[in-house]
Amino acid sequence: MIENILFLIFLVLLIHYVIFLSKIYVGLSKLTNQVGEKIPDEFVSIIIPFRNEEKNILNTYTSLTSQSYPQEKFEIIFVNDSSDDNSLLLLENLSKKENVFIYSVPKDYSANAHKKRAIRFGIEQSRGEIIVTTDADCIHQKAWLKNLLKFMDEKTGFVSGPVEFISDSSLFSRMQRLEFAGLVITGAGLIGSENPIICNAANIAYRKKAFDEVGGFTYQMSLSSGDDELLMQKIHSDTDYKIKFALDKNAIVSTEANPTIKNFYHQRKRWASKGLFYGDSFLLIKLVLIFLFYLSLLVQPILGFLISAKFFLTFIFSFLIKLSAEYLVLNKGTSLLFDSKILKPFLITELLQVPYILVSGFMGMFGNFVWKDRKIKR
Repeated sequence: MIENILFLIFLVLLIHYVIFLSKIYVGLSKLTNQVGEKIPDEFVSIIIPFRNEEKNILNTYTSLTSQSYPQEKFEIIFVNDSSDDNSLLLLENLSKKENVFIYSVPKDYSANAHKKRAIRFGIEQSRGEIIVTTDADCIHQKAWLKNLLKFMDEKTGFVSGPVEFISDSSLFSRMQRLEFAGLVITGAGLIGSENPIICNAANIAYRKKAFDEVGGFTYQMSLSSGDDELLMQKIHSDTDYKIKFALDKNAIVSTEANPTIKNFYHQRKRWASKGLFYGDSFLLIKLVLIFLFYLSLLVQPILGFLISAKFFLTFIFSFLIKLSAEYLVLNKGTSLLFDSKILKPFLITELLQVPYILVSGFMGMFGNFVWKDRKIKR
């Protein structure tokens, strides 16, 4: 009796996960890059929060000031979030262009919100009707801004853009590149299926009017993250604006993969920490079911030793279905956005994905992690 109940639970979790992946696959098919080349009439403010980015910030500055976008139609706002290295000094010593501005967030300004407070402070200093955010460790193609904003029409309130990890020859780096591409592809497919859940603040654009309409970050300032996904979800649920994904390789923003496993762990833990604060209860239930599916892949082999060898068969069946379905989604997504060579470490990445998802997801609930040399509580 107990075995049958467990078999049924594992089957339900598997079916739910396959349905989830199917929505992503179908959503990818619905995305289009058939949009006009016309850039928005509105003025644009690019906001770059930074903390301790002395190794990267000049490259980011160069890529942003080299955009093939009319200089009179956008401004670049760097916002220093309590850096204790030479990041701010490097920027201030530059011979800056007229549309570049540098600010530092006052120490008593929403102290616990960290990156989000820097973005909000930048928005308060901005004059753009369209806000674009990116990170200070990113490199942008010359036509990046133009190709991101061509998806921003008058009915659109939020555009999520693609982000790619730059990898070296190491296996760890290439695995990160694939895993991160999977997150981007997942976000793109969910937007295509009109269920926007995840995006990345390194490459997003939204209307200031939409931002104000949902109260900005007012309900999130106690959280250290959520300046991307929670905002996108709120604009989707609380306004009539559309959410779009910028399906264009020329709109990709690139950033370095994490140098160490420790950095990777803290980054993913930080990302996982905001999941409990998604406003949609039904969405939370779906995410819990996905987490339980991953947990079942760990539990089934254990039950194979403790209860019945049949659970080894259910594990093999579940894992092979997962493997096949995820490969189909990744293959479709990479064909739309990335180099197909990115799929080479697929098998080893799949094997390590289960423990990584379980550990980062579980530890993310506690909300304590390190980001930019700063210990943060959720």
